[in-house]
Amino acid sequence: MADIVIKEVRTKKERAVFVDYPNRLYHNIPQFVPAFYGDDIADWDENKNPAFEYCEAKSFLAYRGDEVVGRIGAILSHKANETWGTKRMRFSQVDFIDDREVSKALFEAVEDWAREKGMTEVHGPLGFCDLDREGMLVEGFEKRSMFITYYNHPYYIDHLTELGYVKDIDWIEHMIPLGDENAETYRKLKRISDLMLRRTGFHKVDLVRKSSVKPYIRKAFELVNLAYAPLYGVVELSEEQIRKYTNKFLPLIDINLCCLIVDDNDELMGFGVGAPSMAEAMKKSRGRLFPFGWTGVLKSLKKNDTLDLFLIAIRPEYQGSGLNGIIMEHLYTGCIKLGIRQAETGPQLETNHKVHSQWKMFDVEPHKRRRCFIKQL
Repeated sequence: MADIVIKEVRTKKERAVFVDYPNRLYHNIPQFVPAFYGDDIADWDENKNPAFEYCEAKSFLAYRGDEVVGRIGAILSHKANETWGTKRMRFSQVDFIDDREVSKALFEAVEDWAREKGMTEVHGPLGFCDLDREGMLVEGFEKRSMFITYYNHPYYIDHLTELGYVKDIDWIEHMIPLGDENAETYRKLKRISDLMLRRTGFHKVDLVRKSSVKPYIRKAFELVNLAYAPLYGVVELSEEQIRKYTNKFLPLIDINLCCLIVDDNDELMGFGVGAPSMAEAMKKSRGRLFPFGWTGVLKSLKKNDTLDLFLIAIRPEYQGSGLNGIIMEHLYTGCIKLGIRQAETGPQLETNHKVHSQWKMFDVEPHKRRRCFIKQL
């Protein structure tokens, strides 16, 4: 059997192979959902990803003969290390066949570069920033993924354990069943929402069309920077990154599933945004929007039974006050209008007790868990 050879990705052709590798590895796995192919290509391009203002990155492919048998990315976020006082290298977008020789060679490539750069730890999977995919699936392999999260085989955990990686922190995802306007949970949320609007004097922005959201986009990301600052590994989004993620998510917004709470001075106090699940459309198109992938995505956005919750952010002084009840009631109302019967949260840190407490009134199912692993070098 041929030896494993690790090659650094340097050409556009190799980058395309790197990004498309999960589609090949998981081609017969129903639960796997690809990300946007174009976004993943751009992420590793220094001219297209603004995170390279403060990051260095390399990506690697593992070959056995002419066959690609694995991939891994390495990201050195100088901003994250400065913010958190660490010397860490991130690993990212890692996939491999069930072969210890392959996983060992891939992680050694990352660890060698980490030592070369003076790092003392390697952790991940993490992206360039907190809005990228993060966390390796450790529970819920039978559940369908979201396009904003990774899927991976269960054997990955054993490989990382053997290589000396241990748990650093976990994220939890919930599936939330929804009813109609007569459901007790919905009526309770309506009472909370009405009470909070009266008590605070805040109001919801009347979104009559998608363009109504645009004046609040910058404020929303400024609020994300503020509200998410204490969370694991988070660094402040730059102007260029805000522009990047706006362009990524704005086309997906349905005004029925977007809630903006402002005070009398039109300052944003909190917001929440979701979109009908695009998992099936992304799977059929292998994550490619062109030439025909957008057709399936648009169809998913119009008719679907599942909501993907993207972001909820509340000003720190109002976290735990019940203000999030306004957002949840608004999104629930939108789901009823659109015939959506369940909502799936993105990954939420196990230590973020405030966000987990908001699901207590629902009959929630904590149906997936994903992990950030770490290794001391």
